[in-house]
Amino acid sequence: MRHKSHPEILKRLRRANGHLRTIINMIENGEACLEISQQLEAVEKAILNAKKALIHDHIDHCLQQSVRASTQKGRAALSELRTITKYL
Repeated sequence: MRHKSHPEILKRLRRANGHLRTIINMIENGEACLEISQQLEAVEKAILNAKKALIHDHIDHCLQQSVRASTQKGRAALSELRTITKYL
């Protein structure tokens, strides 16, 4: 299921992928560890932000719809929320 936030998440992940390719080249070219570490930090933050956006989107759309649908679905949705929040 695609959500309206998915294009932005894809954009973030593609940017992180580009940074990662750059880091691989930096390591292959023997660049300074400090510069490589800075780039790794940028990739890590980009992926973390994409993950948070995806999880928040899931909560805002999927879980809200399920909770409204029925009591049984609502309980299942809340259980899923408890499970997914460990990834934040």
